Amino acid sequence: MKDNFSKQSKAYAHFRPHYPATLYDFFYTHINSFDKALDIATGNGQVAAELSKKFNQVHATDISAKQLAEAPALTNVFYKIEAAEESSFPDKYFDLITIAQAIHWFDFDKFYTNAKRMLKPHGVIAVIGYGLLSVNSLVDPWLLHFYKNITGPYWDKERRYIDELYITIPFPFTEITPPALKMEYEWTKEQFIGYLNTWSAVQHFIKANNSHPLSAGLLQQLDQLWPDNRLCKISFPLLLRAGHQ
Repeated sequence: MKDNFSKQSKAYAHFRPHYPATLYDFFYTHINSFDKALDIATGNGQVAAELSKKFNQVHATDISAKQLAEAPALTNVFYKIEAAEESSFPDKYFDLITIAQAIHWFDFDKFYTNAKRMLKPHGVIAVIGYGLLSVNSLVDPWLLHFYKNITGPYWDKERRYIDELYITIPFPFTEITPPALKMEYEWTKEQFIGYLNTWSAVQHFIKANNSHPLSAGLLQQLDQLWPDNRLCKISFPLLLRAGHQ
């Protein structure tokens, strides 16, 4: 598993979108017990914190100590630095395993073998993510240009699984058909730019070129499309594969 987010862990915690309550409600309806949950590649603990409201215990793992340093301290959430493929928890231990915006980085075979071992009979596994956001008919062409032409060559090859909406990842479980879900917010232009700066491709561009991909010219173009202090409605398509043993 790659660690592309330690360097911008504070920005990641501040600017990354949060999953809606309807997502959690969906897979909660398929869970028989709310004793223990595991959130793998928890990052800043966003999903783990939500699960803690429902489960007696939540274990949350990540390979990045800097990311875990941004996670909330909660009495029933237990953080651990550990790779997804090497989780060391007992067999048949968890009622729910979640992986949010991270499955595309994993060694699928190793991870799924371990996940099946740790999941209780009839336990649920939920692979969650979100695709490229949309703003409006003015900003979206600018965004697509930045995504495909400017940062495009700097995305890791695994990004394709997100572009393919997680449809092409292996998923060796009895699948539960999810509802169509999305995440919607009202953002300022500054929030939008803050989110773009969390992209791993932006960090790869900076490292390769010693310059920022959001050039003065690109920012001037964006200023013409999105005035200062104006809120715009933005939407992320929500990706979800859920199933049980």
